[in-house]
Amino acid sequence: MLSRYNGVAMSVLVNKDTKVIVAGMTGKEGSFHTEQMIKYGTKVVAGVTPGKGGTELFGVPVFNTMEEAVAKTGGDAVIVFVPAPFAADSVLEAEEAGVPFITLITEGVPIADMTRVANKIKANGRSILLGGNCAGIITPEECKMGIMPGHIFKKGPIGMVSRSGTLTYEVAWELTRADLGQSTCVGIGGDPIIGTRFVDALEMFENDPETKAVVMIGEIGGTDEEKGAEFIKHHMSKPVVSFISGRTAPPGKRMGHAGAIISGKLGTPQSKVDALLDAGAKVADTTSQVADLVRASLVAAGV
Repeated sequence: MLSRYNGVAMSVLVNKDTKVIVAGMTGKEGSFHTEQMIKYGTKVVAGVTPGKGGTELFGVPVFNTMEEAVAKTGGDAVIVFVPAPFAADSVLEAEEAGVPFITLITEGVPIADMTRVANKIKANGRSILLGGNCAGIITPEECKMGIMPGHIFKKGPIGMVSRSGTLTYEVAWELTRADLGQSTCVGIGGDPIIGTRFVDALEMFENDPETKAVVMIGEIGGTDEEKGAEFIKHHMSKPVVSFISGRTAPPGKRMGHAGAIISGKLGTPQSKVDALLDAGAKVADTTSQVADLVRASLVAAGV
């Protein structure tokens, strides 16, 4: 179950005690975002770059292998910035080292590679994968494990899960400006094959006592939003506010993410909106409406 992490109830996956290892830390993207994560207060304990073992970056030791990094630092979460052709192997190296939570930021990972990774992680059942092609995850004022701008987030009771990084930032800022802080914000990514999906994140937030309401940001393509709506209908006791982007996209036209494409009758924005409304969720027409709907939902729920 995704509501279990290291044997402890950890519905939101990361907190101030999470020890983060950065795969690909010495590369351009890895080094930039490592520095930002450290400045935010994230406990980055190690980096992994083959051939760079024994060096340091930002005062953090670099190791040649994930196995050595985990053994020497006790790292319990990995964020992957490794280039797409090698990203799948990096994820599997972390999984084989026993790391319970892995975030794959890299975009453009071949579908065949992601299929292999997703199948192995599911079969073994010892790690949770977030991504790829995602913004990562942030528990405001505790741990930023991703590429999001930390200053727009604020600690509070609203959980967020989104396929879109940009829309996550926009809605999070609207919530923060409305004095509606966030418990954890999870960017699941918009690729066709990803690790954590809407249903998984919704379950985490439902089980998290610090989360009082949930914002779910979806987009066209696929059926994950409809599956999420089914979970909301039968298993969620907390109010859910949603926004579905791409409502004006023509069929067959890719809008942003690789998975954001309408194929036949599947993945249409209206089918997603209808499913969410039927499940009892509130659906915003624009991102600027989300905060007001969240506040109204909290009031209606007596929170």
